[in-house]
Amino acid sequence: MLKPFILGLLLTAVAAPVQAEPLANRLFGAEKTASRQAAMPVGSYAKGCAAGQVQLPENGPTWQAMRLSRDRHWGQPVMIDYLQDLSRMAVKVGWKGLYIGDIAQPRGGPMTSGHASHQIGLDADVWMRPPSRLNLSRSEREKIGSIPVRSKNQRSVTKNWTRSHHALLKAAASDRRVDRIFVAAAVKLEMCKTARRSDKRWLQKIRPVAGHDTHFHVRLKCPRGASACVTQKPTVSSLSKGGNGCDATLRWWVTDYLNPPKAAPKPKKPKKKTAPRKRPRQFTMADLPNQCKNVLNAR
Repeated sequence: MLKPFILGLLLTAVAAPVQAEPLANRLFGAEKTASRQAAMPVGSYAKGCAAGQVQLPENGPTWQAMRLSRDRHWGQPVMIDYLQDLSRMAVKVGWKGLYIGDIAQPRGGPMTSGHASHQIGLDADVWMRPPSRLNLSRSEREKIGSIPVRSKNQRSVTKNWTRSHHALLKAAASDRRVDRIFVAAAVKLEMCKTARRSDKRWLQKIRPVAGHDTHFHVRLKCPRGASACVTQKPTVSSLSKGGNGCDATLRWWVTDYLNPPKAAPKPKKPKKKTAPRKRPRQFTMADLPNQCKNVLNAR
């Protein structure tokens, strides 16, 4: 017969709740500095982290970082260089520079709110709003918003869309460092209409995605030598079948996507019970690449 003391311990152990693993987005969201490691994007764009990040300066001669309170202006060195280069290109197309939105957290990883991607320091949002001035205060940068360039019915661009937007996106996509750029479908439709027939190859990098009416989302390729970085597949070339994407697959975004055709009801099949797919804000450290533990714990 068990002694009362031992029996009490066993009952306490059974009754004690299992401690849940901390969420990865809380851990990475709490970090305020980059890791003192060699620059390395770790994992995939929507499941990873980032070592050795660099912070985009709040102000530059041709850019301003927006929404500073979020502390999401960290990226891989290649991304920071790219954004500064693109801001100088913006001046050449007639803008004063760029308003730059979220890039990544100091050590990347899943975010506490918003984006599913932006985890490895190779994604960045650029506002569609041409800067009126580049001396906005911190307070102004929290209040001011971008502008929509897509109509409410999602089928066309608005009067906010200009030739300079087209020129800027062409410059952004023509850079060899870029893997793809996400825009509203109406934006790509307009660009397909107005681009020169002999000069449309770069358009395959312009990819239609819902929710990008006030900014465009630049995604860079894994840098050369970044062994821990996972290249996105399928490639833009395969998605566009080697073309520029100005085809029926693009029309789908403003036809069936908005008004799906009614299909005949399919016979019901018994559903297999499968565990629901985790979303980025549900990830624990066990869901991320092992290297992310080192990134998180590094000085």
